[in-house]
Amino acid sequence: MKFYIVDVFAENKYEGNQLAVFIPDEKLEHNEMQKIAREINFSETTFIMSGIQNNGGYDVKIFSPDSQLPFAGHPTLGTAYVIKNFLSTSENSEIKLNLPVGQIPVIFDDPYAWMTQNQPEFGAIVENDRIASVLQINTEDINHHFPVQVVSTGLPSVIVPLNSLDAISRCTINHQAYLELLKDMGDINLLVFTTETLKPENNLNVRLFMPIPGYLEDPATGSANGNLAAYLLEYNFFNSNEINYRVEQGAFIGRPSLLKINANKTSNHYLIQVGGQVIVVSEGKWY
Repeated sequence: MKFYIVDVFAENKYEGNQLAVFIPDEKLEHNEMQKIAREINFSETTFIMSGIQNNGGYDVKIFSPDSQLPFAGHPTLGTAYVIKNFLSTSENSEIKLNLPVGQIPVIFDDPYAWMTQNQPEFGAIVENDRIASVLQINTEDINHHFPVQVVSTGLPSVIVPLNSLDAISRCTINHQAYLELLKDMGDINLLVFTTETLKPENNLNVRLFMPIPGYLEDPATGSANGNLAAYLLEYNFFNSNEINYRVEQGAFIGRPSLLKINANKTSNHYLIQVGGQVIVVSEGKWY
């Protein structure tokens, strides 16, 4: 079967978040897809299971090296890009993916691809002392004007507001404390953010720590940045119900990434769009 490797949320090749996209030419069993994802060993690998069907969308499955995922951001954008450029014969600027969380539309506005995320769910508040222990920072590093809270638009994140870029740089996961948090809250990633940035044209610096074994930090995370957008609107972080901003992520692990966010809140309805560039790195045949 044919496959492509793309860099998502990248401004240049070999930046952003890596993704392998497979186009099976015959039926694949769940176990085989899982083995392929483990062989590729990226944070996620996707499989385009069919042509357009089911409300005009493409059935897609997303796998980490360890399990199938109901939703993930950069796999959604990267897979839609492959469909748009290598599979679809339509001139339509929108590609829809059928995922376990529902149908996710991706709109192309050159050079960016934009996905619209599901309505957010706001979960538990986490104690500052506990999250500081997991991240091995001081409680004074946390912005106490806003809560540390679980938010989900498909995959849940603990959103942690920090006061400075220095605090962001010092975050290092305490594995035992993180495991205890996971036991209490289920599989959940940790997103830390600050308004201090490495590049002046950007608005937020983000780091994302994952519960997936062997992948302690993600270079670019669409789903979690959608969660963050909902959080920022919910708590009026930018003093506006309509926000447009740039997120830098991945620089601390050598994979600089840029995500663009457009989001607004009307009454209790959220519109959250996460955008970025996709760059094809390679294509090949899987035997």
